[in-house]
Amino acid sequence: MHTPPFRIGFGYDVHRLVPGRPLILGGVTIPHHLGLLGHSDADVLLHALTDALLGALALRDIGFHFPDTDPRYKGADSLLLLRDAYRLVRKEGWLLANADCTLVAERPKINPHIPLMQERIAHTLEVEPGQISIKATTHEQMDAFGREEGIGAYATALIYPQPQASL
Repeated sequence: MHTPPFRIGFGYDVHRLVPGRPLILGGVTIPHHLGLLGHSDADVLLHALTDALLGALALRDIGFHFPDTDPRYKGADSLLLLRDAYRLVRKEGWLLANADCTLVAERPKINPHIPLMQERIAHTLEVEPGQISIKATTHEQMDAFGREEGIGAYATALIYPQPQASL
C-alpha cells in the first residue's frame, strides 16, 4: 500500500483554572492569579500539540504515553513530554512540516506571549518558529471558557517522511 507524502494530526485539551497554580501555556509562565489544574504542569497548548503529533501516526494519545497515574509525570514540564512524543514521530521516520494551534481563554491576554511560545516550541521540536502558528481567541464571555473556569487549546500538526540519506 502506498504511504501518502504527508500525515495530519489533530489535538484538543482543556484544563480547569484554579488558584495556587502557575499558568503555563506553550512552555511560558504567564502572570495570572489563576493557573491550570493537572497532574503535569497542565499546559493545554502543549498537550493539544502533543496529541496532534501522536495522532498523525495513530500512536494513541498523551495519556497513553504519559499517564496521570504515573508519579514520574507529577508536575512534569510539558515541553519534555512534547519532546519525547516528537522523538517517537521521528523514530517512525517523520518530521514536522508545521503546526497550527489555537488557545481559547478570556484572560489573560495571550498575544503578547505568543512569540516566546513559538520560540520555545520550535526549539523543542528542532524547527523554525515560523513553522509554529499560535493564535488566541475568547468565547465572548459564553460557557465555561467565557466564565474563566478553564482554558482550552486546539492543534493540528502536518508531518512528512524524513528524506532518505544518500549513501
